[in-house]
Amino acid sequence: QVQLVESGGGLVQPGGSLSLSCAASGRTLSSYAVGWFRQPPGKEREFVAALSWNGGTTWYADAVKGRFTISGDNAKNTIYLQMNSLKPEETAVYYCAAGSFPIVIRNTQGYRYWGQGTQVTVSS
Repeated sequence: QVQLVESGGGLVQPGGSLSLSCAASGRTLSSYAVGWFRQPPGKEREFVAALSWNGGTTWYADAVKGRFTISGDNAKNTIYLQMNSLKPEETAVYYCAAGSFPIVIRNTQGYRYWGQGTQVTVSS
């Protein structure tokens, strides 16, 4: 079992930055695909970014490429999402998730473990 706890959400102005953290316990994340998803109000959950520690591969949704960065700290068993140039339409609950390979990275169904989510509100 893997327990995931997100933190770092909050209110930020358009164009601002925010950094999210996802701390894992129970098992090391190094053998999993780990990802960030978000769910805007009234919409379905969508892929944001993912990371594979084995090989260091990262994946991003086109909408966040160049503005968001996913990273991990193996020693702390924690993944991060640095979000820059945030837009109002990116207001959502942000979730971290972990799943075993093989996995369809951009699909929620492959991720077995989910955090409780953290609210990010982008507004002036």
